[in-house]
Amino acid sequence: MRKDTFSKLAPFIQEYIYHSNWTELRPVQIAACEVIFNTNSHLLIAAATATGKTEAAFLPILTLLHQKPSHSIGVLYISPIKALINDQFNRLNDLLKTADISAYSWHGDVSQNRKNKLLKNPQGILQITPESLESLLINKYQELERLFADLRFIVIDEIHAFMGSERGDQIICQLQRLAKFTKIEPRRIGLSATLGDYSLAENWLSSGTEQVTITPKIADAKRNIKLAIEHFFLHKDIDKSDYDQYIFNLTKSRKCLIFANNRTQTESIIFSLRKIAKSVGFPDIYHVHHGSIAPSLRQTAENAMCEPNTPAVTAATLTLELGIDIGYLERVIQLESPLSVASFLQRLGRSGRRGETADMRFICGEEKPLSEDDLPVQIPWQLLQSIAIIQLYLESRWIEPIKPIKYPFSLLYHQTMSILAAQGKISPAVLAQEIFKLPPFTNLSQDDYKILLRYLIDINHIQKTEHNKLMIGLAGERIVNRFQFYAVFADNQEYTVKQGVTEIGSIVTPPAVGNQFGLAGKSWEVLEVDFKKKVILVQQVEDKANIYWRGSSGNIHEKILQKMRQVLLEDTEYSYLQKNAKLRLQEVRNLVRKTGLAQNNIIQLSKNKCCIFPWMGTVGYRTLERLINCFCRESLEISSIGGINPYYLTLKVPQDKFAKIHAEIVGLCEQRITAEHLVSHAEAPKLQKYDQFIPDELLRKAFLNDYLDMEEMKRVVLEW
Repeated sequence: MRKDTFSKLAPFIQEYIYHSNWTELRPVQIAACEVIFNTNSHLLIAAATATGKTEAAFLPILTLLHQKPSHSIGVLYISPIKALINDQFNRLNDLLKTADISAYSWHGDVSQNRKNKLLKNPQGILQITPESLESLLINKYQELERLFADLRFIVIDEIHAFMGSERGDQIICQLQRLAKFTKIEPRRIGLSATLGDYSLAENWLSSGTEQVTITPKIADAKRNIKLAIEHFFLHKDIDKSDYDQYIFNLTKSRKCLIFANNRTQTESIIFSLRKIAKSVGFPDIYHVHHGSIAPSLRQTAENAMCEPNTPAVTAATLTLELGIDIGYLERVIQLESPLSVASFLQRLGRSGRRGETADMRFICGEEKPLSEDDLPVQIPWQLLQSIAIIQLYLESRWIEPIKPIKYPFSLLYHQTMSILAAQGKISPAVLAQEIFKLPPFTNLSQDDYKILLRYLIDINHIQKTEHNKLMIGLAGERIVNRFQFYAVFADNQEYTVKQGVTEIGSIVTPPAVGNQFGLAGKSWEVLEVDFKKKVILVQQVEDKANIYWRGSSGNIHEKILQKMRQVLLEDTEYSYLQKNAKLRLQEVRNLVRKTGLAQNNIIQLSKNKCCIFPWMGTVGYRTLERLINCFCRESLEISSIGGINPYYLTLKVPQDKFAKIHAEIVGLCEQRITAEHLVSHAEAPKLQKYDQFIPDELLRKAFLNDYLDMEEMKRVVLEW
C-alpha cells in the first residue's frame, strides 16, 4: 500500500481499510487522491468496472470533509437511477460507521421523515437523481442557500449515461443554477467505465466553470475475457426451442444476468426458462428487471442476485447495465446485439469482477429465411453486428464518441418553466439572463428565445403581468404542478397491474377483460380494468402470453456498420464463434459473393425492386432516405421506399431506371444540397417530451441539426 497516500486519509478511513483486509490501495484510488489533495481541478475517473471508482472519489473527499466539516450539504452525489443510489448509500454507510459524517439518499422511495431530517440540519452527503434535484430547485428555492452554501464536491456517477442526452444537459443546467447559492465553486468528479474520447467528457464535466478537468492515466489491469457467440433459427410454433434450451443450459444452477434490447424479450425468455425448469423439476430462480416492473419485484431480483453462493437468473434491459454492485456474477448473456460498443463494455463489466474471468455469451436468433427471400432478409444482421462490436473493441479499444445536442428546445422549455416556478414573477430580461448562463443553450440565439417566449404567452403557459413581469400561466400550471414535470424524458402513462393488492408492474395499453398478457416473466388474465384509476386486476395463468413494448431506440454508429461490411466480405475467422454461428456466417458470406455486394452498394432484387446497402450509421441512413425521397422519387419514378434503418433500404423502381440510381445519388451528394432541402416547411417532428409546446420553426431547426447528418451521408456515398 502506498504509505504516503494512505497516511493522508482520515483515521476512520484507515481503520475501515484495515478492517476490510485491503492489502493495498488500487491505482485508481491513489491517482484520485493525488488530484483531490494536490489540485483544485475537477476530476474524471475513467476506469474499468469494479476497479474501485466509488472509493477513489470518496476516500479523499471524506478525508477533506472530516478535516473541515461543512456548514451545509458538503457533497452532492448525482446518479442516473434510484437503485444505484440505494447501492452506494449502503456502501457509504459502511465507510462512515465511525465517522461524524452523515449520508442521505433522496428520491421517491425515501420517507419524508428522513428528508425532513436533512432539511432541518443540512450536512454531509446528499445522494440524489436529477429529477429529485429539479424538485428541490423549484420547491425549496428559498432554502437553497442554507442547504448548499458550503457545497464542496459534486460527484456524478456513470456520466456516459448522461452525456449527449437532454437529461445530461439538465444536470449541467441544475449545477449552474445551484452555483449562485454556493460560496465557492464546488469541484466536480465524474465516474465512468465506458468512455472513448476523454476530452468530450472533460469538457462536459467542467461546463460553465473556470476550472479544468484532470483525467489521471490509469493502466488497465489485465482482464481475462471469455466470449462466445451462438446463432439459432427460431421456429415460431415450437414452444421449447433449441434456443430456449441452450440458454437454460448456460444459466442452469448459476448466477447469470441476461440482457435484452427490449422489455418483450426479457419477459419472453424468463417465461420460457421458468417453463423448462418446472418440466425438469428445477427451482424457480428466475426474475425480470425493467422499468415497468413493480419496485418491490425489482428489489427482489436485486436481492436474489446479491445473495452469495445461490443461483439466480435475471433478464434485464438497461436497468441493470449501470453499476449496481450485484456481487459475484458467473456469466452475462446478451440476446441479439447491443446497440453500441459502450453498452457491450458495460454489460461485459457486470461479470468478472474482483479479478475473475469475465464471461459473456451472445445469442443471436432469427427466423429461418426461405431460399426465395430477398437478399437483405437472408443476412443475419444481429450476428454481424455482434461480431463487429466485439472486433472494434478487441482490435482498437474503440468506443463511440458522444455527440452533444445542439438545439435542446424541449429542455429550454423545461428550464424556463422550472425557473419561473421556483422564482415566481421575474422580468423577461432577468429570465433571459438566467437562461443564457446555462451552458447547454450556448448555440441558441436571442431571437430563438423570443420566438419561444411569445409562443408560450400565446398558449398561456406563461403569462405577462401588468408590470411587464413573466409568471406561469394557467395552462403552464397544469404541466408544472405534476410530479412528472421534474423529468425531461417522456413518461408513458402506464396502467398498474395488480394481483389482489400485490403490484406486478405496469403496461401501456390495457388488454380487454379475459385476454392474457405477459409481465414479470409470468402470464396473466385480465379480470377487470379500472380506466379512471389506471389499474388492471389480474390472475396468473399457465399459458404463454406476449406483451409488446416498443424496442429501445438509439443510434448505431457508422463505424459499426462499416465493420459489419468488412466482417461480411472478408474471410477472417473468429475464435469465439460457436458451431451454428460459424456455419451461419460462412453461409451468408457465400451468398453475398454470388450477388456482387463486395463491388456494389445497390443490388437488383427483382424486375422492379432494388436494395441499397448504405453501410452508414442511423443518422446518416435517415438523411439518405430523405434525400432519395425529396430528390429521386420523381426522376427515378420510385413508387415505394422501405427497409430497416440502418441496415438496408429497398426501392421499387421501373427496370429501365435501375442503372441510373447510383449516378443520381452520387450526383446529388456532389451538389450544394443542405439539410434544409430535406425538411418541408409543413414538417415539425415532435421527438422530445416538451416538443408539443415548441413553435414549429424551432422544431425544424433542431431536427435539421440534431437528427440529420449531411456530412456523414455525403462522405459515405462518395466512397461507394
